[in-house]
Amino acid sequence: MTPIDPVALDEKIRRKANLKQRLTVGFSLLALAFCALWWGGLAFWLVVVIGALIMMSEWSAMFGASHRDKQIGQFAISIPLAIMAPIASGPSFFSLGLVVGAAFFVGAVTQKRALAGGILYVGLPALSLMLLRSMPDGLFLSLWAMGLVWACDTAAFFVGRSVGGPRFAPAISPNKTWSGFLGGLVAAAVLGGIMAQYGLSPWLAAMTPVLAVVSALGDLYESWLKRRAGIKDSGTLLPGHGGMLDRLDGIVPVAPLAALMVIALGASAA
Repeated sequence: MTPIDPVALDEKIRRKANLKQRLTVGFSLLALAFCALWWGGLAFWLVVVIGALIMMSEWSAMFGASHRDKQIGQFAISIPLAIMAPIASGPSFFSLGLVVGAAFFVGAVTQKRALAGGILYVGLPALSLMLLRSMPDGLFLSLWAMGLVWACDTAAFFVGRSVGGPRFAPAISPNKTWSGFLGGLVAAAVLGGIMAQYGLSPWLAAMTPVLAVVSALGDLYESWLKRRAGIKDSGTLLPGHGGMLDRLDGIVPVAPLAALMVIALGASAA
């Protein structure tokens, strides 16, 4: 009879507990996001604003910003976020100008280009998500843009975990595998195909796997930032996931590109 390795057994139990925690938090976030998307309006705006402010806080900490500079960054991003409210001007070119202006303001006041870059990193996807939701087919289009990232992340995690194989980018993120990357692409492509059956533009459906690649690159970029900063997670807010930046790293580059694609096709792209 093979003796039981207590270390291996403990590691197996720990991984199982972490997976359960990760799934619980993940499904809770999905439920919150879906409810906010469904209600739209002020409810969706409020969720996006809270997420953006947390992301800006984590970004500031990642780059070692002082308490003063962190407050300046959050104050600066809060102005365009407030203007994006449905009861204000909403997501518009004016809001875009305020995001860019806030970035220049933070750069000039703090003399930290990285902190100014955080305004764009957080503000542009927030504006893009609100813009998508405000469109005639906003709920459907937002579910497509956010859903492809969720599908890609989920499939990449489970396929990579079960299949394993060569590492995708071992120098940046040693846990990511090529099998997980390809699994994410397939999941995103399937989602695009299913949504095309319900009215999604064939062009947007065809571009869904491309956006999945962008999502994976966004994930890698955030991993590179964390490795450069010498930290494992961007925060501790979400058990099993890390911080808000860790959870939304794929949406950051996908949302602006998805919004631009929809605008190129016209506001009613579904």
